[in-house]
Amino acid sequence: MRWAEPVRRAVKLGADRELVGVYARRSDLPRSLFRELVEGARSRLLFGGYTSYFVWLDVPNAAETIGAKAQGGADVRFLLGDPASPVTTGRDRIEATPLNLATRIAMTRAEISKSATPLAVRLSDRHVGMSVWVFDDDAIVATHIGGALGQDSVTLHFRRRESGGPFSRYLDHFEALWADAAAEQY
Repeated sequence: MRWAEPVRRAVKLGADRELVGVYARRSDLPRSLFRELVEGARSRLLFGGYTSYFVWLDVPNAAETIGAKAQGGADVRFLLGDPASPVTTGRDRIEATPLNLATRIAMTRAEISKSATPLAVRLSDRHVGMSVWVFDDDAIVATHIGGALGQDSVTLHFRRRESGGPFSRYLDHFEALWADAAAEQY
């Protein structure tokens, strides 16, 4: 069994096998990944980004596509940052960019309103440091670093392989934030 140890080191086991990829920045994700995940999702599309602004840039006809998923019975929810929160204002000072968080949140809300099917939206400021997007059994998690913009966040791609693994933990994180967030109607 001389090959057993090298094979064992090379093969992912346990919770580690849920990790599909690690990217130094969210902008390093394959440009088509979010589009493919949105288009491929059948039952669940959870957008837990503080602005999720880039979705409208990366996914052609996103409002129509996402609205059709909701119309077809998929669980579609947007957890956005609260533009009126002092946390948002403080983060805007740190990022110091003309396209501030409140503006990006407003742009996302405007895009959501284009959906023919009402989409669930809640506001929170508790996820300013980590974004979680879930598409069926795939999750993209961006962990924000210092004063960097969201696109500069270390980003992880998980795929559910077991109960209680990292995918499930991040899904639970989204659900806890959602339960505590303020509802908004579209």
